[in-house]
Amino acid sequence: MKLVLAEKPSVAKNIADALNIKVKKDGYFEGNDYIVTWAFGHLVELYDAKDYDSKMSSWKMDNFPFIPQEFKYKVKSNPRNRKQTDGGARKQLNTIQSLIKRNDVQMIISACDYDREGQLIGDSIIYRGGKQAKPVYRLLLNEWTPAEVNQGLANIKSNQEMRFLRDAGISRQWTDWVIGINLTSVATLKYQKGKGKALNIGRVLLPTLKIIYDRDKEIENFVPEDYFKLQATFQTAEGKEYIGTYMEENEEKFKKKADLEHLHERIQGNKGMITDKQVKKKKEFPPFLFNLSNLQGYITNKFKGWTSDKVLKVAQSLYEKKFITYPRTSSTALEESLVGKAAKVLQIHSEDHPYKDEITFMRTKRLFNNAKVESHSAIIPTYLKPKRLTSDENIIYTAIKNRFIMQFMPIAEYEETKLTTSMIGVQLKGAFHSKGKVQLIEGWKKIENIQSKDTILPYVALHENVDLIASEVTTHVTKAPKPHTEKTLLRVMETCGKSYKEAENEDTLGRILTGFSIGTPATRAETIKKLKDVGYIMAEGKNLTCTILGSKLVETFPVKELFDLEFTGKLEKALSDIQKGEARKQDFLQTIFRFTTASVETLKKAEDKIIKEVSTTRKSTEVLGICPKCGGKIMEGTKGFGCSNWKQGCKFVIWKNDKYLKTMKKKPTKTMVKQLLKENQAYVKGLTSKNGKKFNAYLSYEKNTNNDYYSWKMQFEK
Repeated sequence: MKLVLAEKPSVAKNIADALNIKVKKDGYFEGNDYIVTWAFGHLVELYDAKDYDSKMSSWKMDNFPFIPQEFKYKVKSNPRNRKQTDGGARKQLNTIQSLIKRNDVQMIISACDYDREGQLIGDSIIYRGGKQAKPVYRLLLNEWTPAEVNQGLANIKSNQEMRFLRDAGISRQWTDWVIGINLTSVATLKYQKGKGKALNIGRVLLPTLKIIYDRDKEIENFVPEDYFKLQATFQTAEGKEYIGTYMEENEEKFKKKADLEHLHERIQGNKGMITDKQVKKKKEFPPFLFNLSNLQGYITNKFKGWTSDKVLKVAQSLYEKKFITYPRTSSTALEESLVGKAAKVLQIHSEDHPYKDEITFMRTKRLFNNAKVESHSAIIPTYLKPKRLTSDENIIYTAIKNRFIMQFMPIAEYEETKLTTSMIGVQLKGAFHSKGKVQLIEGWKKIENIQSKDTILPYVALHENVDLIASEVTTHVTKAPKPHTEKTLLRVMETCGKSYKEAENEDTLGRILTGFSIGTPATRAETIKKLKDVGYIMAEGKNLTCTILGSKLVETFPVKELFDLEFTGKLEKALSDIQKGEARKQDFLQTIFRFTTASVETLKKAEDKIIKEVSTTRKSTEVLGICPKCGGKIMEGTKGFGCSNWKQGCKFVIWKNDKYLKTMKKKPTKTMVKQLLKENQAYVKGLTSKNGKKFNAYLSYEKNTNNDYYSWKMQFEK
């Protein structure tokens, strides 16, 4: 028997389906010489500080810095009550351990995601308790389609080859624990009045906050300035008109209006001459394939109500459903070995496409290039066509599919005309410049109906004379920089503050692929979400700005290295080097421990200043009804409506982010909960179907027959 460990139940199901395993047991599938089991992401987590030493239960300045001699792991805590172990995680961990010990299991195959976290998740389970007597292998896939799963299982690698990836995962985990525990605790003691909340400090959190802060300050300190242009309208012998803008030494903006007004007066009554004419055909290549950051930027910029976190969750869902390749990638190209697979995918997706006659598969270095791929290729659709998608999934899937098909459409072409008109009889330092553009071939732009704005210039010959029929000096004002959006913020995080354009930039792309960035594709969305959740930034439409607390933190927190993009980029680069075997985990961690120790001392010596006050006002304890399970009192909490006897083990709760209601774009309200408890059902208006249509229904919340949990039931008549 071969035991396969997947990261999630949905992935385990994909593997079981590919292996044609029909038998599902408690915590695993079995059949055809395979056992397929699963984790729920991380089943174990690092000890809390208080688990090492009871004195760490209370935060006192003298207890820090705190760096364990040996890092230890425990079964992950219950997210509802961190004092308790997560029962589901403990049960599944025991199931996996018992499967590993089965005499008929000859090898273990980790099928967790091919990244730092996936390696850490698998290894922390397989090697829990020490060395593993049975051989351990790694299944490395970019998609979960049946063909890919079977091919991958035929080409598994020894898990020992992944030791550098594991070292990078451990280094990241221990680094964030040490910096987070120490600096969050000391900063909270130093700068916060009141208990119950913390002043979050993190390796990726603070530089990201600083990016937004700096932009806010740019806008705040911006002083608008007037500038002026001289524009002239010329007429050809055939009576056709065009506009030219006066330029001197490639500059069309002038600070002194009087200078342009003087020129304006001098050219009156004179003719112009075409002294230069350039007509060039230019090519427009399609944008690169999506990596995660580009996909998040594209979607959050184009569609209202989307966040980068939401984009990642929807993309992850499509990945687990086998419709797209691995989404947490930083690459915008495909491995050269994927030429055949890409051709097959293109054939399937173009067979009923309206532009199928124009779609032609080509192997180009722009698209297939190993030098531009780090671990995972760019995101593309798989050969499986979805039959039904949610509206959110359809938005993400269509964007990925269109971007893929664009690569094989004709290259767009346009004709660019540049005219230089010099004045006759007047000595000027500069001349009037005009630019025209006409789209010749739409090509890939047809896929998303991208409209090009043509600027048509009349036909003129070189040295042809033209009449000046009008001119004016126009006044303009410089504009302040725009606030960051998630799109622009993700770009700065990805390039660690270096300028980047959609056009290929070898230096910038090289920095991304070598790991010189803030966070990873997998963590950037989470970082932005956390900045909002802890109250350091806020979103106003698409714009992101610092809150008062966020600004105060940047201005007060004395460990300035944590705000420095270059410093953070070097840390991420070091983790990338560990992953490649080019740096040692021990050396990196010792550097982090020394930095943390020095940072704690810097914090302790800094001036005491309160930047955050936590209100001690107690929340309303309104009783919404009687618990149907134990007779206790149902009250509103931060995350849900739960029973007052939860400490005694009552599990009745209606979560505010309930997944079932979320599928219908609803959240439970106090009124709904009261009605449920009183009448055993509630009439809910404005539910949304998968097709986006609104409807009303009666909902009840009933105990499952086979366990202690509750599930929703819907009916349309009382």
